[in-house]
Amino acid sequence: MNYIDPHIHMVSRTTDDYQRMAYAGCAAVSEPAFWAGFDRGTAAAFHDYFRQLTDAEPKRAALFGVRHYCWLCINAKEAENVTLSREVIRLIPEFLKLPNVLGIGEIGLNKNTPNEATVFQEHLDLAARTNELVLIHTPHLADKYKGTRMILDMLANDKRVQPHRVCVDHVEEHTIRPALDAGFWVGMTLYPTTKCTPARAADLIETYGPERILANSAGDWGKSDPLAVPELMQELKRRGHPEALVRRVVYENPLQFWRQSNNWRE
Repeated sequence: MNYIDPHIHMVSRTTDDYQRMAYAGCAAVSEPAFWAGFDRGTAAAFHDYFRQLTDAEPKRAALFGVRHYCWLCINAKEAENVTLSREVIRLIPEFLKLPNVLGIGEIGLNKNTPNEATVFQEHLDLAARTNELVLIHTPHLADKYKGTRMILDMLANDKRVQPHRVCVDHVEEHTIRPALDAGFWVGMTLYPTTKCTPARAADLIETYGPERILANSAGDWGKSDPLAVPELMQELKRRGHPEALVRRVVYENPLQFWRQSNNWRE
Protein backbone atom coordinates (compact mmCIF):
# COMPACT_ATOMS: atom_id res chain seq x y z
CA MET A 1 0.00 0.00 0.00
CA ASN A 2 1.29 3.48 -0.86
CA TYR A 3 1.37 6.16 1.82
CA ILE A 4 2.10 9.87 2.20
CA ASP A 5 4.15 11.50 4.95
CA PRO A 6 2.58 14.99 5.19
CA HIS A 7 5.15 16.39 7.63
CA ILE A 8 8.81 15.44 7.38
CA HIS A 9 11.94 17.59 7.20
CA MET A 10 13.83 15.88 4.40
CA VAL A 11 16.64 18.47 4.22
CA SER A 12 17.79 16.90 7.51
CA ARG A 13 17.60 13.32 6.19
CA THR A 14 19.97 11.28 4.05
CA THR A 15 19.35 9.86 0.61
CA ASP A 16 19.31 6.43 2.30
CA ASP A 17 16.14 7.58 4.08
CA TYR A 18 14.51 8.45 0.74
CA GLN A 19 15.41 5.00 -0.55
CA ARG A 20 14.00 3.22 2.51
CA MET A 21 10.81 5.30 2.36
CA ALA A 22 10.39 4.52 -1.34
CA TYR A 23 10.81 0.80 -0.67
CA ALA A 24 8.14 1.08 2.05
CA GLY A 25 5.67 2.65 -0.41
CA CYS A 26 6.07 6.39 0.19
CA ALA A 27 4.48 8.19 -2.76
CA ALA A 28 4.87 11.79 -1.57
CA VAL A 29 6.02 13.99 1.30
CA SER A 30 5.42 17.55 2.35
CA GLU A 31 8.14 19.48 4.13
CA PRO A 32 7.24 22.43 6.35
CA ALA A 33 9.81 25.19 6.81
CA PHE A 34 11.42 24.71 10.23
CA TRP A 35 14.39 25.37 12.48
CA ALA A 36 17.84 24.57 11.10
CA GLY A 37 19.26 23.46 14.46
CA PHE A 38 20.44 27.03 15.09
CA ASP A 39 18.89 30.48 14.79
CA ARG A 40 19.52 32.05 11.40
CA GLY A 41 20.68 35.65 11.50
CA THR A 42 19.43 37.14 8.24
CA ALA A 43 16.48 37.07 5.87
CA ALA A 44 18.92 36.11 3.11
CA ALA A 45 19.55 32.80 4.88
CA PHE A 46 15.82 32.06 4.73
CA HIS A 47 15.69 33.05 1.06
CA ASP A 48 18.33 30.42 0.31
CA TYR A 49 16.44 27.90 2.46
CA PHE A 50 13.22 28.55 0.52
CA ARG A 51 15.18 27.95 -2.70
CA GLN A 52 16.32 24.62 -1.28
CA LEU A 53 12.73 23.62 -0.41
CA THR A 54 11.26 24.65 -3.75
CA ASP A 55 14.03 23.60 -6.15
CA ALA A 56 16.82 21.39 -4.80
CA GLU A 57 14.85 19.07 -2.52
CA PRO A 58 12.11 18.16 -5.06
CA LYS A 59 14.87 17.09 -7.46
CA ARG A 60 16.53 14.90 -4.79
CA ALA A 61 13.19 13.28 -3.92
CA ALA A 62 12.42 12.60 -7.58
CA LEU A 63 15.53 10.41 -7.83
CA PHE A 64 13.64 7.91 -5.64
CA GLY A 65 10.20 8.34 -7.20
CA VAL A 66 8.90 10.44 -4.29
CA ARG A 67 6.95 13.63 -4.95
CA HIS A 68 8.08 16.51 -2.72
CA TYR A 69 5.89 19.41 -1.60
CA CYS A 70 6.64 22.15 0.92
CA TRP A 71 5.28 24.90 3.18
CA LEU A 72 6.94 28.28 3.78
CA CYS A 73 7.28 30.47 6.89
CA ILE A 74 9.65 31.49 9.65
CA ASN A 75 9.19 28.82 12.29
CA ALA A 76 8.04 29.42 15.86
CA LYS A 77 11.48 28.82 17.41
CA GLU A 78 12.89 31.79 15.50
CA ALA A 79 9.75 33.94 15.66
CA GLU A 80 10.86 35.60 18.92
CA ASN A 81 12.82 37.96 16.67
CA VAL A 82 9.92 40.00 15.28
CA THR A 83 12.05 42.25 13.08
CA LEU A 84 13.70 39.31 11.33
CA SER A 85 10.35 37.51 11.09
CA ARG A 86 8.78 40.43 9.25
CA GLU A 87 11.67 40.52 6.80
CA VAL A 88 11.20 36.80 6.12
CA ILE A 89 7.42 37.08 5.75
CA ARG A 90 7.96 39.73 3.09
CA LEU A 91 10.03 37.20 1.10
CA ILE A 92 7.38 34.46 1.05
CA PRO A 93 5.07 35.78 -1.73
CA GLU A 94 7.96 35.44 -4.21
CA PHE A 95 7.74 31.65 -3.78
CA LEU A 96 4.02 31.01 -3.36
CA LYS A 97 3.31 30.32 -7.04
CA LEU A 98 5.99 27.66 -7.38
CA PRO A 99 4.49 24.27 -8.19
CA ASN A 100 5.45 22.33 -5.06
CA VAL A 101 4.35 24.99 -2.53
CA LEU A 102 1.22 23.95 -0.61
CA GLY A 103 0.84 26.99 1.63
CA ILE A 104 2.06 28.72 4.81
CA GLY A 105 3.61 26.59 7.54
CA GLU A 106 4.53 25.30 9.94
CA ILE A 107 3.55 28.41 11.87
CA GLY A 108 2.53 28.42 15.52
CA LEU A 109 3.95 28.78 19.00
CA ASN A 110 7.02 27.42 20.76
CA LYS A 111 7.08 28.94 24.26
CA ASN A 112 3.74 30.77 23.96
CA THR A 113 5.29 34.24 24.07
CA PRO A 114 3.72 37.53 22.90
CA ASN A 115 6.29 37.87 20.11
CA GLU A 116 5.52 34.38 18.82
CA ALA A 117 1.81 35.22 18.86
CA THR A 118 2.45 38.42 16.89
CA VAL A 119 4.40 36.59 14.21
CA PHE A 120 1.80 33.81 14.07
CA GLN A 121 -0.96 36.33 13.40
CA GLU A 122 1.11 38.10 10.74
CA HIS A 123 1.58 34.76 8.97
CA LEU A 124 -2.18 34.21 9.20
CA ASP A 125 -2.73 37.61 7.62
CA LEU A 126 -0.47 36.68 4.70
CA ALA A 127 -2.29 33.36 4.27
CA ALA A 128 -5.66 35.12 4.28
CA ARG A 129 -4.55 37.75 1.74
CA THR A 130 -3.11 35.12 -0.61
CA ASN A 131 -5.75 32.43 0.03
CA GLU A 132 -3.19 29.83 1.12
CA LEU A 133 -3.56 26.63 3.12
CA VAL A 134 -2.11 26.79 6.63
CA LEU A 135 -0.13 24.17 8.59
CA ILE A 136 0.18 24.86 12.32
CA HIS A 137 2.83 23.75 14.81
CA THR A 138 1.62 23.28 18.38
CA PRO A 139 4.16 23.40 21.23
CA HIS A 140 5.83 20.46 22.91
CA LEU A 141 5.08 18.76 26.22
CA ALA A 142 4.14 21.10 29.10
CA ASP A 143 3.49 24.04 26.78
CA LYS A 144 1.18 22.10 24.44
CA TYR A 145 -2.30 22.54 25.93
CA LYS A 146 -1.90 26.25 26.72
CA GLY A 147 -0.31 26.89 23.33
CA THR A 148 -2.98 24.96 21.46
CA ARG A 149 -5.71 26.94 23.24
CA MET A 150 -3.94 30.21 22.39
CA ILE A 151 -3.67 29.16 18.74
CA LEU A 152 -7.32 28.10 18.51
CA ASP A 153 -8.40 31.40 20.08
CA MET A 154 -6.33 33.42 17.59
CA LEU A 155 -7.77 31.41 14.71
CA ALA A 156 -11.31 31.98 15.99
CA ASN A 157 -10.68 35.72 16.27
CA ASP A 158 -9.66 36.00 12.61
CA LYS A 159 -12.93 35.68 10.71
CA ARG A 160 -11.06 35.14 7.43
CA VAL A 161 -9.79 31.74 8.61
CA GLN A 162 -11.53 28.78 6.96
CA PRO A 163 -11.10 25.78 9.29
CA HIS A 164 -11.28 23.19 6.48
CA ARG A 165 -8.14 24.81 4.97
CA VAL A 166 -6.09 24.65 8.19
CA CYS A 167 -4.29 21.66 9.76
CA VAL A 168 -3.42 21.80 13.47
CA ASP A 169 -0.43 19.50 13.79
CA HIS A 170 1.18 17.54 16.64
CA VAL A 171 -2.14 16.88 18.41
CA GLU A 172 -2.27 14.49 21.34
CA GLU A 173 -4.96 13.06 23.58
CA HIS A 174 -5.59 16.36 25.40
CA THR A 175 -5.63 18.62 22.31
CA ILE A 176 -7.23 16.65 19.48
CA ARG A 177 -10.87 17.17 20.48
CA PRO A 178 -10.92 21.00 20.57
CA ALA A 179 -9.18 21.17 17.18
CA LEU A 180 -11.57 18.70 15.56
CA ASP A 181 -14.61 20.29 17.21
CA ALA A 182 -13.60 23.65 15.70
CA GLY A 183 -13.62 22.08 12.22
CA PHE A 184 -9.86 21.92 11.61
CA TRP A 185 -7.83 19.09 10.16
CA VAL A 186 -5.40 17.59 12.66
CA GLY A 187 -2.04 15.88 12.40
CA MET A 188 -0.74 13.17 14.72
CA THR A 189 3.05 13.13 14.90
CA LEU A 190 4.71 9.75 15.49
CA TYR A 191 7.77 11.02 17.29
CA PRO A 192 9.67 8.83 19.78
CA THR A 193 9.75 11.02 22.89
CA THR A 194 7.77 14.27 22.72
CA LYS A 195 4.65 13.37 20.72
CA CYS A 196 2.60 10.23 19.79
CA THR A 197 3.61 6.61 19.42
CA PRO A 198 1.97 4.47 16.71
CA ALA A 199 -0.09 2.72 19.40
CA ARG A 200 -1.36 6.01 20.86
CA ALA A 201 -2.15 7.30 17.37
CA ALA A 202 -4.13 4.13 16.65
CA ASP A 203 -6.04 4.69 19.90
CA LEU A 204 -6.93 8.22 18.74
CA ILE A 205 -8.18 6.94 15.38
CA GLU A 206 -10.31 4.36 17.18
CA THR A 207 -11.71 7.07 19.46
CA TYR A 208 -12.36 9.84 16.93
CA GLY A 209 -12.56 8.00 13.60
CA PRO A 210 -10.48 8.75 10.49
CA GLU A 211 -12.18 11.96 9.31
CA ARG A 212 -9.83 14.98 9.01
CA ILE A 213 -6.96 13.10 10.67
CA LEU A 214 -3.43 12.87 9.21
CA ALA A 215 -0.41 10.94 10.48
CA ASN A 216 3.21 12.00 10.03
CA SER A 217 6.72 11.30 11.24
CA ALA A 218 8.03 14.89 11.50
CA GLY A 219 11.44 13.32 10.90
CA ASP A 220 14.13 15.94 11.47
CA TRP A 221 17.60 16.51 12.95
CA GLY A 222 16.67 14.83 16.24
CA LYS A 223 15.90 11.25 17.17
CA SER A 224 13.07 10.43 14.78
CA ASP A 225 11.96 7.71 12.40
CA PRO A 226 11.21 8.42 8.72
CA LEU A 227 9.34 5.09 8.60
CA ALA A 228 6.98 5.96 11.46
CA VAL A 229 3.92 6.15 9.20
CA PRO A 230 4.38 2.54 7.97
CA GLU A 231 4.69 1.55 11.65
CA LEU A 232 1.25 3.07 12.28
CA MET A 233 -0.09 1.21 9.25
CA GLN A 234 1.16 -2.07 10.72
CA GLU A 235 -0.32 -1.24 14.12
CA LEU A 236 -3.74 -0.58 12.59
CA LYS A 237 -3.56 -3.80 10.58
CA ARG A 238 -2.49 -5.73 13.69
CA ARG A 239 -5.64 -4.50 15.42
CA GLY A 240 -7.77 -5.81 12.57
CA HIS A 241 -8.71 -2.53 10.90
CA PRO A 242 -9.62 -2.84 7.21
CA GLU A 243 -7.24 -1.74 4.51
CA ALA A 244 -9.71 0.97 3.45
CA LEU A 245 -9.41 2.70 6.84
CA VAL A 246 -5.62 2.49 6.83
CA ARG A 247 -5.44 3.87 3.30
CA ARG A 248 -7.81 6.70 4.18
CA VAL A 249 -5.62 7.92 7.05
CA VAL A 250 -2.21 7.57 5.40
CA TYR A 251 -3.00 8.36 1.76
CA GLU A 252 -6.48 9.67 0.96
CA ASN A 253 -6.73 12.19 3.80
CA PRO A 254 -3.45 14.00 2.99
CA LEU A 255 -4.48 14.20 -0.66
CA GLN A 256 -7.92 15.54 0.26
CA PHE A 257 -6.31 18.32 2.31
CA TRP A 258 -3.59 19.13 -0.23
CA ARG A 259 -6.00 19.31 -3.16
CA GLN A 260 -7.28 22.60 -1.75
CA SER A 261 -3.90 24.22 -2.45
CA ASN A 262 -3.75 26.97 -5.07
CA ASN A 263 -0.92 25.19 -6.89
CA TRP A 264 -2.29 21.66 -6.81
CA ARG A 265 -1.98 19.58 -9.97
CA GLU A 266 -2.70 15.84 -10.06
